[in-house]
Amino acid sequence: MSTQKKIVHYHIGRLSDRQPEVRLEAIRELEDIGDPEALQPLQDVFESDLDLDVRRAAQAAGRAVFLKSRAVK
Repeated sequence: MSTQKKIVHYHIGRLSDRQPEVRLEAIRELEDIGDPEALQPLQDVFESDLDLDVRRAAQAAGRAVFLKSRAVK
């Protein structure tokens, strides 16, 4: 597994942290990395997180990752 994939998996794991600030930071990192593997976990957060700010961030990050992955192709 590449270093980038390990980092993506690390941040995906942080999406289930109890603290919204940690989840928000993980979302920002996943958006910066732009790996399409993060799309489903971001969608899951958008659909189920109790914190409105976290849901909004996940939605925006998912959109950015999706658009970034389409631009690369």
